[in-house]
Amino acid sequence: MMIRLKNLEKCIATKASPYYILRHINLEIEEGDFVTVMGPSGAGKSTLLSIIGMYDHSWEGEYDFLEQQVHRLNPKQRAALNKQHVGFVFQQFHLLEDLTVAENLDIPLSYRNVKKSERQAVVADMLDRFGIVAKKDLFPSQLSGGQQQLVAVARAIVAKPTVLLADEPTGNLHTEQGREIMELFRKMNQQGTTIVQVTHNEAWAAYSQRIIRLRDGWMEK
Repeated sequence: MMIRLKNLEKCIATKASPYYILRHINLEIEEGDFVTVMGPSGAGKSTLLSIIGMYDHSWEGEYDFLEQQVHRLNPKQRAALNKQHVGFVFQQFHLLEDLTVAENLDIPLSYRNVKKSERQAVVADMLDRFGIVAKKDLFPSQLSGGQQQLVAVARAIVAKPTVLLADEPTGNLHTEQGREIMELFRKMNQQGTTIVQVTHNEAWAAYSQRIIRLRDGWMEK
């Protein structure tokens, strides 16, 4: 089992009473699965993805990732597990503003101890695949929203992650670009990458094998 969540909850303390973002989440994701998380705004979709990606540490319950008990790891150990296995497409891109496009793509490879000469070749290939070779020396602030989205997706997959987590990965792309990204995800999944995506788009959800629906923090039965 790649991912197992048991009675996972996240709540924020408010003056009135605790506000639950996620309630009693029980979820199992096998290696090689392609799962879509859907639901209205505020349902807890992005929070769930962030917890699975080990970016959010303030939750309760049990989380096993590749036989590791994440709930028993400290933040440093979780970060190491994330860097080794997880690719993440953030809804707000989260590109490093002081690095060029090429340098942003190089970062995940540096975490995996890939030699510099090999990294340069992989980055060049990724720039070519996404049609952004001409943008390689630009900074994120010099790119359009759609171009930043493409760079964010490229960065997430450049190191061939064990699991790809994607939060609205096609949100700023026109339909044809969106379809190309989803076809790329499908190919990666067929080659063994486990994928969990959040989307509002039913057509993109149809690329996955399973749809999980959240409402007010609860998983719908």
